[in-house]
Amino acid sequence: MSETEQIPEAVAAVLEALNNTDSNGTEQALNATAKFVASPEGTALAYGSLVFMALLPIYFGALRSVTCSKSKELGENEYDSGFRNASDMPETITSRDAARFPIIASCTLFGLYLFFKVFSQEYINMLLSIYFFGLGVLALSHIMSPLMSRIFPASFPNKQFQLLFTQGSEEAKEEIVNYEFDTKNLLCLIISSVVGVWYLLKKHWIANNLFGLAFALNGVELLHLNNVSTGCILLGGLFVYDVFWVFGTNVMVTVAKSFEAPIKLVFPQDLLERGLDASNFAMLGLGDIVIPGIFIALLLRFDVSLKKQSKTYFYSSFLAYIFGLGLTIFVMHTFKHAQPALLYLVPACIGFPCLVALVKGELTELFSYEETVPEDTEAKEDDETEKKDQ
Repeated sequence: MSETEQIPEAVAAVLEALNNTDSNGTEQALNATAKFVASPEGTALAYGSLVFMALLPIYFGALRSVTCSKSKELGENEYDSGFRNASDMPETITSRDAARFPIIASCTLFGLYLFFKVFSQEYINMLLSIYFFGLGVLALSHIMSPLMSRIFPASFPNKQFQLLFTQGSEEAKEEIVNYEFDTKNLLCLIISSVVGVWYLLKKHWIANNLFGLAFALNGVELLHLNNVSTGCILLGGLFVYDVFWVFGTNVMVTVAKSFEAPIKLVFPQDLLERGLDASNFAMLGLGDIVIPGIFIALLLRFDVSLKKQSKTYFYSSFLAYIFGLGLTIFVMHTFKHAQPALLYLVPACIGFPCLVALVKGELTELFSYEETVPEDTEAKEDDETEKKDQ
């Protein structure tokens, strides 16, 4: 199975974990609220800030995904958004990937549940913190790279570096790691590492959010659905997954309460009373940003493919996301119970654009839109099909 044909296991595990935390994080917030009654102003500020932070990676990640897609079509390894390595190129999610993703996510979730039941929570979270420290530094550095390129003048001495690990010798030599970077990238890594150390030592909510936003923006930018049908399969499958694991069992709640990693956005409801030392948090899982976000980014690329000035489908899905997230918060506060956000986000993000396409008479064009899959992936898929036929 080729790397480009399926979502890498690490990415799948991370995204699965991201998708776990929203509703459960909300439940933690509700439990905290039982001890500390937040003021209406503090609650409004917290949830308004969460909505605003959720929209940032979706909007800018979608814009960057357009540049990312153009680079993929041209076969380039370096372009304006800061990519310098083939490993930074986008991953294309096919319908096969989308269909099995909820199953992989469920197995990973249940595996984490068993781990937390059998092993010490302290040691597991220590390993997870180190793992997400590395991922967070790279993700934040990648986001900062284009900004650094604009800040520093052209006369800045920008030296090139290469980190190369190989296995074997001569003709049998195989590259394990081939990472190219320059002085500006090195500076980004240093700044990101400082944020990472801050998070490891203090677990401060601002450091958590910096990493969380970086994860979300990278996810929306680099994970590409190949067509709208694949997006519907993925969102539909995770819709069932989210509802089942939140309402059907206590597995997701247990994992979310035990899992300590920057895989959620948090904002204190007692910020007005306690300042930066506030501790009563409202939370939003990154999965409820990334999963709808990659579908919204696909619709923006569809708008671009129509070669029109308007971005009708992008803005309709973007507004649908705001509506769905607002509805989630409203229902949660009305019934005082954790809610699976995808229960409201999926129908909104799929239904609104389809309704727009139906009104405009472009429903066929919407579902026939297909993004190019790299040639080597197509060749390997054909080889696998032939082997199955034999």
